[in-house]
Amino acid sequence: MKFTEKQLKLYSAPLSDTENQMCKNAIGMVRDALKSLGFTDDNKPISLLYEDTLAYSIEMRSTYGSRKIKLFIQGSYANNTNVRTQSDVDIAVVQEEVFQTIYREGVTDSNYNFSTIESTPTSFKDEVEKCLREKFKNDVERKNKSIKVHGNTYRKDADTVPCRRYRDYRNDFYNNENNYIGGIVIFADNGERIINYPEQHIANGKIKNAETNHYYKKMVRIIKKLRYLMEDNYISSAREVSSFGLESLLWNLPNELFTKYSIYRYTFDDIVGYLYNNTYLLSCYNEANGIKPLCPYSSDVNKYTNFINDLKTFYEYDITED
Repeated sequence: MKFTEKQLKLYSAPLSDTENQMCKNAIGMVRDALKSLGFTDDNKPISLLYEDTLAYSIEMRSTYGSRKIKLFIQGSYANNTNVRTQSDVDIAVVQEEVFQTIYREGVTDSNYNFSTIESTPTSFKDEVEKCLREKFKNDVERKNKSIKVHGNTYRKDADTVPCRRYRDYRNDFYNNENNYIGGIVIFADNGERIINYPEQHIANGKIKNAETNHYYKKMVRIIKKLRYLMEDNYISSAREVSSFGLESLLWNLPNELFTKYSIYRYTFDDIVGYLYNNTYLLSCYNEANGIKPLCPYSSDVNKYTNFINDLKTFYEYDITED
């Protein structure tokens, strides 16, 4: 399928100011709902975790105890790499006074709880769901990993993710209590435990984008858009990889691939060619957080290899513009 420079520039465009404001409105509405649990933001404004991102954040504390929570937008909206305006915005609701630790691979210590109110992972999610239902009524839907608040003309659909702070003391410095990798741990309703590092993802994306003259996120938006187009053309490999995975895939590539040309179709062609010629590196790549492997299993390597092979066939730039 042939793509023009004009098309690729359109695909690479960030969110509109309207979408941006609706994301900010969504986290503000969740913040207001949590006040019914006795939390206050002390009239602090919603701010950004990092400049040049859309990772809006607000910290709240209990007015009657030591409980603390942190709300922040994560995922493609936070990283400003979203390409479908109907996508949900992910909002992490993190218990900061309760955390879990890991000291070495495969060994997890017990919970640490500094709260005056004992709270299990399930009960915290129940609390969040209750206050969201009080504010948003029938617009609330409980899901396995999150609580969805359906949007309207004022706010985006929001997947609110109640979770706990996670402290990873690996990397040979676990005996120093001040040195750890901070993540989040999500306790799904089906019993699954998911450990993620969204804040590192946001920070690393910001750095990569600055180092590539802002071409990294432009190319991420393009490859995500092409994935959806491949799905529309019934290319099955496009359904086997995630948007987050593709963002991580490009995060691992050398910066010079993004800065060699100022012409989008040449830059993206170089990226596709590099991926195609270096699939043997997939098992060495990490997620964009820089911590978790992108392809922990051989089946993951096969999925990304198949997608890259199909992308190589699918993408062709329009040579009539040369």
